[in-house]
Amino acid sequence: MALVTILECHDLRLGFAGVKAIDGVSFSVGRRELFAIIGPNGAGKTSIFNVLSGVYRPQSGRVVFDGTDIAGKRPHAIAAQGMARTFQNVELFANLTVLDNLMLGRHNHIRYGPLSAIAWLGRARREELASRAAIETIVDFLELEQWRRLPVGLLPYGVQKRVELGRALAMEPKLLLLDEPVGGMNREETEDMARFILDIRDELDIPILLVEHDMGLVMDLADRVLVVDFGRPIATGAPAEIQHDPDVIRAYLGEVQPT
Repeated sequence: MALVTILECHDLRLGFAGVKAIDGVSFSVGRRELFAIIGPNGAGKTSIFNVLSGVYRPQSGRVVFDGTDIAGKRPHAIAAQGMARTFQNVELFANLTVLDNLMLGRHNHIRYGPLSAIAWLGRARREELASRAAIETIVDFLELEQWRRLPVGLLPYGVQKRVELGRALAMEPKLLLLDEPVGGMNREETEDMARFILDIRDELDIPILLVEHDMGLVMDLADRVLVVDFGRPIATGAPAEIQHDPDVIRAYLGEVQPT
């Protein structure tokens, strides 16, 4: 059966001062799939994310998201089409509460102007109440109730990462890009995040594109895996296939291990 895709990338290429950050990368993500990109440090994983989200414009190649070519579009336009992203480092407003940070993810759903907001009538009232209801659903889903009114700067790191995930979910995305979602977490926090990631795919029906260094997590969660090295794709397949691919072993360990 053919894969029904939400994202298709064709022969992406990107370079900086002669250095090839992305060198002929092609892959697709299914509409109910958790697809992972792995590779050594400097392999080009985050550069791929930056192209997909509009931070970088590729020198060549196509990015088709939900049937539309988005290569070269600005980040806000791509976000408005339904692509949400988290980052390696927590990018939250430390002095704002959990609820306030989550509400910021609703910006694409706000259609009323400042006068309507002041009057608190009509569209402004309806949209605000709808956004608050959506945020409360996310609070319950990510088990953030006990921290909902606390400034995020006072929260444990693992909870902050969960809030950032919630802010991305608040956009009601068609595709979720997770850039090292468990980086810097302890084992308990990692297990919690893994559970939420699976729930997002399975319960919310949101496809996920994941970049992560935790190989145990990737092999447990991903449906398919793309391996890149020095910007080049070297293998794509199911986790079990990737683990035994000699090119993948060579990229990570420097040699092919005997079987």
